Amino acid sequence: MSASHAPAPQAPASAEPASQAPVPADDTPGYEGLATFCHRPWMPTLDDLAARRPDVAVIGAPFDIGTTHRPGARFGPRALRALAYEPGTYHLDLGVEIFDWLDVVDAGDARCPIGQTEASHRNIRAKVGGVAGLGIIPVIIGGDHSITWPAASGVAEAVGWGELGLLHFDAHADTADIIDGNLASHGTPMRRLIESGAVRGRNFVQVGLRGYWPPPDVFDWMRKQDMRWHLMDEVWERGSHAVVTDAIAQALDGCRALYLSVDIDVLDPGFAPGTGTPEPGGMTPVDLLRAVRRIALDTPLVAADIVEVAPPYDHADSTVNNAHRVALEVFAALAHHRRAAAGETPGLPGHDPHAKRP
Repeated sequence: MSASHAPAPQAPASAEPASQAPVPADDTPGYEGLATFCHRPWMPTLDDLAARRPDVAVIGAPFDIGTTHRPGARFGPRALRALAYEPGTYHLDLGVEIFDWLDVVDAGDARCPIGQTEASHRNIRAKVGGVAGLGIIPVIIGGDHSITWPAASGVAEAVGWGELGLLHFDAHADTADIIDGNLASHGTPMRRLIESGAVRGRNFVQVGLRGYWPPPDVFDWMRKQDMRWHLMDEVWERGSHAVVTDAIAQALDGCRALYLSVDIDVLDPGFAPGTGTPEPGGMTPVDLLRAVRRIALDTPLVAADIVEVAPPYDHADSTVNNAHRVALEVFAALAHHRRAAAGETPGLPGHDPHAKRP
């Protein structure tokens, strides 16, 4: 047979198709693709956000030079985007496909230049305030807890100075006046917020405090501001549901909006070792996650932050995953509201959290 009449070579058989349709970003594992929060669209500018008007924008605040013990929380935003195990997007208890009902984007990070507290805090305040001013709910991932001072200030500017209640989960009160000469330490932000008037003391409520700090003189200042607190001992005695019921009522007394701040060290370090100032004897994830869900379901939540995740000290990414699920509980509750407003009901195996169970 001549070469001109030889049969054309055949491609080798393959068990895999030559091409596949692209997999939706929400269905890809966390270790694939670009590291955005929950694989949500990347929209780092206010112009992007103003054009799209999502319901929620995740903002990174990679700042930790206010830390007093173990630094590393500057790596928290990246870890929460890249290292969390992606569990899926259907919330079993509420029976809701989260991103079918809630538009969430990743708005990138506030610029936090090395060693520059004032510039970093100014950038955090501007980015968070710009997002809140568009009517979008910012969810800020830190970063040490000092970032709550600029972040909540930016939200207060958008919703009304002194009109914002703040519900704060933490092992520590973070109400010191000054720490080693630093007015912007992660142990001082709540005092700064109250002194500025961004949040009134009577609407500043803390849950989970325990351990050996602060001393009586700091609690005396807190009492004079009419702050309310619920020590971990009270949570243990009364149960988290009863305590959260009271905390919600106190934080919203005379306010029209709520800011939720979750320091991951509110969890016992057995569940969250990757944090700067671990304190034994804390909450369990089951109680914290359901408390956060309930707050997002039952309050006019306008912003939230999740702080003090320090990946260098984490084991098996357990701290990262617990913090990641705090955000998912917020998202799921907000998605439930959007679905309920459309007249839809929960899918299996979910239930309506506001309906009485049989």
